[in-house]
Amino acid sequence: MSEVGHHTVPVDAPRLDQYLAGLLSGQSRNRVQRLIADGHVRVNDGAARAGLRLRKGDRLSWELPPTTPSRLQAEAMDLRVLYEDDDLVVIDKPAGLVVHPGPGHATGTLVHGLLARGAGWSTIGGAERPGIVHRLDRDTSGLIVVARNDATHRALTRQLQQRLMTRRYRAIAVGEVADPAARIEAPIGRDVKHRQRMVVVAGGREAITEFIRLGVAGGHSLLQVSLTTGRTHQIRVHLAFIKHPVLGDPVYGHRSPLIGRPALHAETLTLRHPRTGKSMTWQAAPPEDFELAWNSLSVRTMR
Repeated sequence: MSEVGHHTVPVDAPRLDQYLAGLLSGQSRNRVQRLIADGHVRVNDGAARAGLRLRKGDRLSWELPPTTPSRLQAEAMDLRVLYEDDDLVVIDKPAGLVVHPGPGHATGTLVHGLLARGAGWSTIGGAERPGIVHRLDRDTSGLIVVARNDATHRALTRQLQQRLMTRRYRAIAVGEVADPAARIEAPIGRDVKHRQRMVVVAGGREAITEFIRLGVAGGHSLLQVSLTTGRTHQIRVHLAFIKHPVLGDPVYGHRSPLIGRPALHAETLTLRHPRTGKSMTWQAAPPEDFELAWNSLSVRTMR
């Protein structure tokens, strides 16, 4: 059965997709945008678009189609699981592993590996994204949490929206960053000329990144980076914006002989367990390629 809903907007709002994602608990903005594009959302009984500015008194109606059974096949993987219970799983994702299926990645994703661990994953993200609450770029290593059920998914999504989930990264940036600590506030949107890239642009979505400089070596900087928001490629875009792109980033900087991917690792994750209410923190040390790159720069400095 489809889920049907109606709502009258109480105050002006900037974008339909953003407003509706906040209204429909547990629905990601990406899924809301797909619902709008597929004609499942109407405004004042008319067709709608994701970027429509809402006015006080606008009438929204929507139909959430039932979840389509997944056609994905389970694939056994040697995943590094740091924590698992009946509600959630925390995984230290290796660099190179795509989180969920998409163009060019029909098999071999983290989702396929999750399915091999048995049934019982949240369905809110759709048939192609069972369990996926948030994601990491393919070449970013580190911690990711996935949901075993819809209630957990909704609770974790609220923590992300309310900025109660803490995610801290380690990055090697090109150049010697002058500030020992800084906060970058610069809106991010999709590059209209190169759709696979994101850029800092007026009118983009709010994006806030904070960092602490941990060290300088060989003309590079080791940073501890914290996300207040979670935009696509946010750390990579923001560091490139301040002229210190992530080492080895082929999209926002340059490839490097020191590491075959962007030197970015999700090292710490803190959240409140949806069932127990307990604050929980996990840590994962950077992988060998990251450590070798930084140690190489440190040796170069010593010389």
